[in-house]
Amino acid sequence: MSMLEGSSILVTGGTGSFGKAFIAEVLAKHDPKRVVIFSRDELKQYEVRQKFGDDPRLRWFIGDIRDQHRLNRAMHGVDYVVHAAALKQVDTAEYNPWEFVQTNVVGSQNVIEACIDAGVKKVVALSTDKASSPINLYGATKLTADKLFITGNHYAAAYPTRFCVVRYGNVMGSRGSVIPFFRGLAEAGESLPITDLRMTRFFITLPQAVRFVTDSFEQMQGGELYVPRIPSMKIVDLAQAVAPGAKMHEIGLRPGEKLHEEMISAEEGRRALLIGDRYVLQPDLASWGYTAPQGGEAVADGFHYTSDNNDRWFSGEEMISILKTEV
Repeated sequence: MSMLEGSSILVTGGTGSFGKAFIAEVLAKHDPKRVVIFSRDELKQYEVRQKFGDDPRLRWFIGDIRDQHRLNRAMHGVDYVVHAAALKQVDTAEYNPWEFVQTNVVGSQNVIEACIDAGVKKVVALSTDKASSPINLYGATKLTADKLFITGNHYAAAYPTRFCVVRYGNVMGSRGSVIPFFRGLAEAGESLPITDLRMTRFFITLPQAVRFVTDSFEQMQGGELYVPRIPSMKIVDLAQAVAPGAKMHEIGLRPGEKLHEEMISAEEGRRALLIGDRYVLQPDLASWGYTAPQGGEAVADGFHYTSDNNDRWFSGEEMISILKTEV
């Protein structure tokens, strides 16, 4: 029996790519009592409502995570929260830094406070590979949010609420990702821009990301930062899988862009355990009573997890198969 069965779940940013996939998964396989979709764009809510019809388990809240009062109202009676709301475009963040701070940092703290006040049981916050050793403002705001959610367990020590973080790489086919971008250019007969021919990235499918989050609710005590073991791929190989034979041209790294992505830094690796399909970064301080999970395998000294030193890689054939069936 799923922990989520018969429960009330709230998803911030619930009309995004992850939110829509998560809603579909929990409605189909976990039978919740209700799912609250909390987002600020009424058009996207309307579009998602058409997708799911009149399912009586769904509730729709227009609201912004910057608005503490609205969050407090939406959290009433909620058991579990997935925090997916964020501003995410790297280049946009460089031109609008305070907007990203207000949403990704202040908004995250608002979610933490609202969850504790409402007596929410468990919260999973979504992070990004760009939060590991960040070099751009977006990554810096997400690293700050990660730390806020882990530290939220200190604030909630005398309450039932517990927080964890899930950090993963690029989601294939999500809104704004490179795959639909490459597809559009290829269909128009244009050359595909590659920032650097050596570039590598982590990739995860939307169904994998959703399952990783639902599994995290089952496994978490509070205070963990979970990182999935997922394959890497060179961007040039991805481009050829998306559009075989397409022309490519190199344009150089953009401001704030890394050649290879990192999900666990060498410093974070000191706290990492390998358990099944995931790495678990344990909290440094755990006044709320955290204990190390059973069955964890310590990683090697100096371990760090980057897209170029990965032991798992997508072949072109594997990616083509995924693109046909899941993206």
